[in-house]
Amino acid sequence: MTSKERMLTALSKGKPDRLPVTIHQWQPYHLKHHMQGMSELEAFNATGMDAAVTHFTPVYLESPQWQVNEEPFMHNGVTMREFVITTPEGELSYIEGFDDKTTWITDPLIKHDDDIYLLKKYHPIAKLDKVEVARLYDLIGDQGILRMLIQGRQAGCWQDACCLVGTEEMIYATFDKPDWVHELLQILLDMKLRFIEENLVGLPLDLVETGGGAGSNTVISPQIHRDFCLPYDRKLHDALHQAGHKVVYHTCGGMTKILDLIVANGCDASETLSPKAIGGDITDPAMIKQEIGDKVCLIGGMDQYGVLTYGSPEDIQKEVFRLFAALGEGGGYILSASDHFFDTPKENLVAFAKAAHECIY
Repeated sequence: MTSKERMLTALSKGKPDRLPVTIHQWQPYHLKHHMQGMSELEAFNATGMDAAVTHFTPVYLESPQWQVNEEPFMHNGVTMREFVITTPEGELSYIEGFDDKTTWITDPLIKHDDDIYLLKKYHPIAKLDKVEVARLYDLIGDQGILRMLIQGRQAGCWQDACCLVGTEEMIYATFDKPDWVHELLQILLDMKLRFIEENLVGLPLDLVETGGGAGSNTVISPQIHRDFCLPYDRKLHDALHQAGHKVVYHTCGGMTKILDLIVANGCDASETLSPKAIGGDITDPAMIKQEIGDKVCLIGGMDQYGVLTYGSPEDIQKEVFRLFAALGEGGGYILSASDHFFDTPKENLVAFAKAAHECIY
C-alpha cells in the first residue's frame, strides 16, 4: 500500500498492510532547528513516516467593515501585539503574545456581551486559495493525506469561543448566562457553515479537523460538553460530510468520560488519545479501543514528550508495540504523536517510524 492508501484505509476503520504512523503537525521551530529547514513533506519522507500535511485557513482577516490595526510592544521582555478592529458600529480589541514556538492570548476579543453582535454582523468569512490547496494535494500525492482546519482561531465552536472570550469565563457563562453562550456558539457555527459552503465543496481534501482541547473532560464536565459542544459539533460534521469530507475530532486532553459524546457527534476519527503524562486521562488504551474502536478511527496515543522526545530508541519501540497491541487490532488506528513537540531529535522520529513499520497486519 502507499502511505495515502494506508491512512485512508485506517480512516475508514479498515485494516491496512501495516500500522500507519504520523504526527500531529510539524512545528516551524522544530523544522528549523532539528530538520535543517525542511518542508513538512520533506520531513515526513526523511523520517519514514506517513505524511499528514495540514493546510491552515487564514486567521487574521480584514474587510472594509472589519479593519485591523496591529501595534507591537514589549511586556516583561516578551513581544506582544495589540489588535484594534474597527467596525461601522464600534471597536473591538485583543492582545496576543508570541515567541518562536507559539502564540497565546492575554486579552480576549469579546469583553462585553454585546460584542458578539459586532462579530456576527461584520466578521469576514475566510476565502481559500483553492488552486493552492489543489496544488498541495497533488504534491502530497501517494505520500500521505491532506488535512485542514476551518474558519476561526480554532475549528470547533466551543474551542473557538474559549479563544474569543477566555476558557474560565466561558465555563462560568454556561451557568450564569447559558442563552448568551448558545447565541455566541450559533454565531460561530453560522460562520463556519458559510466557510464550508463557500470554500470546501468539491475541494480535494482527505480530513478536516474540528473540536479542540477546551472541550476535553479535563477542562469541562461531560454535561457542559453535552449541552454546549455536541449540538454544534454535530451540525458542523453533518455539513462537512455533505461537502464530501471526513472529520477528525480533536480532544488534546481527557476523553474517557465523553467517549459516547465523541461517537454521537458523527465524526469519522477521534484524536489524540493522550496519556496522563501529557495532560490526558488514558491509562488503558485498550479500553478506548473496546469502547469506540468499532465506531470511529482512532488517531494518536504516543507521549510526544516523555517517550518520543526524551526516550531511547528502545523505549520508543516498546511503546509503539504496546500501542499497536492495545489499539491496532482489526485496523482503524493511526499511530501519532498526541500533540506538538519542539525539540524531539530526528533519530527518535526515525525510530518511531521504524518500529511502526514492524507492526504488520
